[in-house]
Order: sequence, then structure tokens, then C-alpha cells
Amino acid sequence: MELQDIKDKLPEKLYTIIEKEGISKLRPSQVKAIDNGLLERKSLLVCTPTASGKTLIAEMAALKSILEIQGKAIYIVPLKALAAEKFKDFNRKYGENIRVALSIGDLDKSDPYLSEYDLIICTSEKLDSLIRHHTPWLNQICTVIIDEIHLMNDPGRGPTLEILITILKQLLKNLQIIGLSATIGNPKELATWLGANLVVDNWRPVELHQGIYLDGKVDFNKK
Repeated sequence: MELQDIKDKLPEKLYTIIEKEGISKLRPSQVKAIDNGLLERKSLLVCTPTASGKTLIAEMAALKSILEIQGKAIYIVPLKALAAEKFKDFNRKYGENIRVALSIGDLDKSDPYLSEYDLIICTSEKLDSLIRHHTPWLNQICTVIIDEIHLMNDPGRGPTLEILITILKQLLKNLQIIGLSATIGNPKELATWLGANLVVDNWRPVELHQGIYLDGKVDFNKK
């Protein structure tokens, strides 16, 4: 699918930005996401390899919601370092058109200044804190992206993420959830729990080969 094939489904500003990034053709996972209702505000669970195009799927959902004035978008990541990286990248690409915020600080603050921002990047622990502090702008959220959603299975931060998703689904009836992961053992069950359409694809930009390294040589498995 060519980018121009969905030009009429994207806000003009978003289409221009994506085009300027040098993207003219969509990757298989992105096509499947669009076919499964990405641009019609359907919730999705996207299970595809690393570097297969998951981030653009999330960006299209978030920016479409913001630019069409439907509400705020939240991008949840597991680590502060990853949050800072996403903030830098999103601010570079979209900072002239939307207000991007990074919220990874003190868990005892409600950060009222975030009401002025459109796209908020945070950890699950920080968003959990914002909810517990009854942050007034939470009802303005219409799209939530959960990066590395397979960490729901993590004994440390998994319970927080699971409770967080449950609360958001109860608070926000028209919420679009985009879950992203390269490794999920039970994607069908998780998609059902999320109320999301499942997008699975094995395409990757560089073919993966398996082999055994011994004495300076790699013996690759034959297909």
C-alpha cells in the first residue's frame, strides 16, 4: 500500500510530516493495522518484529486524534530512558504542530501543567500516580499507546500496567488502545481482554538467520 492511498484518511499536517520523513510505502504491519480499523479509532494489539513499523502505527493513531481535536494521547513506555528518547523523536517530528510533554518525574505530583499538552509520554508508574491524584484532564484522553505491552507478564511492573489499563477502560468509554510488542506468548487472549483487533505479522526489514558460532565461524541453519 502506498502512503498516498490513505491521504484522504489522514489529517493534512500528519500526511505532510510522514511524507517528509521519506515514507512513501507502508510496511505490511501498517497495512494490516489500517485494514483492522486503525484510522477508524479501533483498538489494536500489534505483534510484529522489532523495526517492522509499530511506532508509525502508534503515531498515526495519536496524531490523528489530536489534530482532529478529539482529545489527548498518552504514550506509555516501561523505562524513563525510553520515554526521553521518544520525547526527543516526537518533538522533532511533530513539535511544530502539537505540544509534546515528557512526564517521568515525582510520583507524588499531579503535574497540572500537562493539561496544556496534546501528546504526553510517561511510564506506567507515572500515569498510575496521575490517576491516583485525580488529575482533572484525564477525561480528555482519547488514545493510549502501550509500548512493550508484553511487560504485563513482568512480576515487577506487570500488575501496575494491568490495573492501569483496567482503570482507563472504565474511566474512558470511547478510548482507543494501541498495544505494541514484538514478543507476546498469548496474543489472542490479550487482544480479547483489551477489546482490540489483533494484528500479527512476521515481516522484518532485515532477514533473520539462525546459526552456531564456533572457532571464529558461524554455521547457519539451512532452510
